[in-house]
Amino acid sequence: MYFIVFSITMLFAGFISAYIVSSMGQYWVHITPPRMFKVSNVLIVSASVTLYLANKVIVRGNVSLSKMLLYLTLAFGIGFAYTQYSGWKVLESWGSGWNNRPTEFGVATSWNNIENLLEGSAIYGEDYEIKKLDLDPEAGLFKSIKQIFKGGEPLIFDSENNELYGPEYPVFDKEPITNKVKKLTNTSNAYLFVLMIIHVLHLALGLIYLVVNLMRIQKGIINTEDNVQIHTMGIYWHFLGGLWIVLYYILFSV
Repeated sequence: MYFIVFSITMLFAGFISAYIVSSMGQYWVHITPPRMFKVSNVLIVSASVTLYLANKVIVRGNVSLSKMLLYLTLAFGIGFAYTQYSGWKVLESWGSGWNNRPTEFGVATSWNNIENLLEGSAIYGEDYEIKKLDLDPEAGLFKSIKQIFKGGEPLIFDSENNELYGPEYPVFDKEPITNKVKKLTNTSNAYLFVLMIIHVLHLALGLIYLVVNLMRIQKGIINTEDNVQIHTMGIYWHFLGGLWIVLYYILFSV
């Protein structure tokens, strides 16, 4: 299980690094997390707590209570999956879904296109912001990453004429840059889709593993003297919970 956890860590480390590098030196979108994603945080932590307690009580000989706590963990896990789905539906209503857009090379499919957000139902400054990252090419990778995690500078949006302006000038002193920004495919935030979908897939495997162990307890295969499966499942589940918290911070809070 530790080998599996290490492999998943390397997988997500690669995607997170690509997300950070893709954010450098461009306009990019900072999404405010929908309320359902915040509920996800509570549910995934609650699932880890109940699974931890299930492992403790079965060691002490209380199989029935351990089984009840595992069922509660399963309910929290299913609730987490539902809140993830609901959060995605909110993002799609804002214009952060898949779309086709014409380019000089033909029609391209992209996710979280900036033009769709500007024309969607999302409120600028409340549901999302478009930020500008002016990076010094001689500063080095580490300094650039620090600047990204500071959040960049949000562009100014004039809601009366639906135009975007640079962050360093008042609206009346600067030509709009809306058309320039609309041409971008928002590559960095496409990783949001990839990272979260992969996490949900790993969660689905965790739920299947949980159901299998519930069946093992029912059949008496897992008992007070042979319960290493519960401990092993806990390693995987706690890791997924911690991974989601990290992803939430990187994707929505920086």
